[in-house]
Amino acid sequence: MLNGGLNMNRDLTKGNPSAELVKFSLPLLGSMIFQQLYNIADSFVAGKFIHENALAAVGNSYEITLIYIAFAFGCNMGCSVIVSNLFGGKRYSAMKTAVSTTFIASGILCAVLMAVGLLFGRNMLALIRTPDDIMADSLLYLNIYTMGLLFLFFYNIATGIFSAMGDSRTPFILLACSSTANIFVDILFVKEFQMGVAGVGWATFLCQGISCGAAVLLVFKRLAKIKNEDVHKPQIFSWELLGKITNIAVPSILQQSFVSVGNIIIQSVINGYGAPVIAGYSAAIKLNNMVITSFTTLGNGVSNFTAQNMGAGRTERVGSGLKGGLKLVYIICIPVAALYMLGGKSILLLFINDRTGDAMKTGIQILRIFAPFYFVVSTK
Repeated sequence: MLNGGLNMNRDLTKGNPSAELVKFSLPLLGSMIFQQLYNIADSFVAGKFIHENALAAVGNSYEITLIYIAFAFGCNMGCSVIVSNLFGGKRYSAMKTAVSTTFIASGILCAVLMAVGLLFGRNMLALIRTPDDIMADSLLYLNIYTMGLLFLFFYNIATGIFSAMGDSRTPFILLACSSTANIFVDILFVKEFQMGVAGVGWATFLCQGISCGAAVLLVFKRLAKIKNEDVHKPQIFSWELLGKITNIAVPSILQQSFVSVGNIIIQSVINGYGAPVIAGYSAAIKLNNMVITSFTTLGNGVSNFTAQNMGAGRTERVGSGLKGGLKLVYIICIPVAALYMLGGKSILLLFINDRTGDAMKTGIQILRIFAPFYFVVSTK
């Protein structure tokens, strides 16, 4: 049985499906917003306290980091769906095995990506036609980000596990604390210590490392309190479960990677127009990604809801959960699309000091192109 101290776990197989999904998904959405604040804070500090070229450098590197994020999100999705299914079916020993298997496999994958990223970072930046005047800062930021990949992967996996067990509050609390701290550390390193783009990178590295350590520790403490319902003891690693996790993770990674590659190709074209246009495009992309990621996060919530109910044999609840998820994304996309269309300039001033330059003009154009299609993207 579940230990009484696990009251933060939400059983998504009971209660009104739409209401339970909303209660579960809102903290997930809040977590996503704070997660995006990491990237937005970097761009804000770079653009406001360093120089327009620094904003361009951070944004230019960000497009490559989306490949890393695609892998991390895929691992999150694969683990989350399997763990949620096992949790719903009360197969706690297998669930614990799935968790340890994911951490081990993801650690190996992360090491490979780190090696490739550090060895070929300059080549990747050259491939997307990074201008000479931002190459050094782009490479510096990219290398620091790459060195923190283990934190990115393990944190995403840990939050996926919490979500799989119906607990969306713990990731929200962790991210609220760490992303808020990241803003202050960003400003401290850049404005007070004069560390430039390196300060932006190291601030994120430090805060993500702390939040990752806390998340992983809490996951294993939570799992230790769950009593096994079957006679089988949890294994450290299972090839069978790895196969199931991979079957879910790989399509997600490929989907996200194709989108990332498309963004990288666009970035290579944008880079031909110089630092001001890169800065404007980068600021708009950060704002756009916040919206797109919110849709993905809510989709992940629906996936966990579905997996728990499928694992418990409550298939009749799945359709109601899907309808509730669609209502949530529509509530988000309509006002945000209107805001970006009509008030994009005011938001872009968070990153760009020049109200009338090429950076601002580019950012406004990008937001006005993207915003009308949010309804279509949210439905997908």
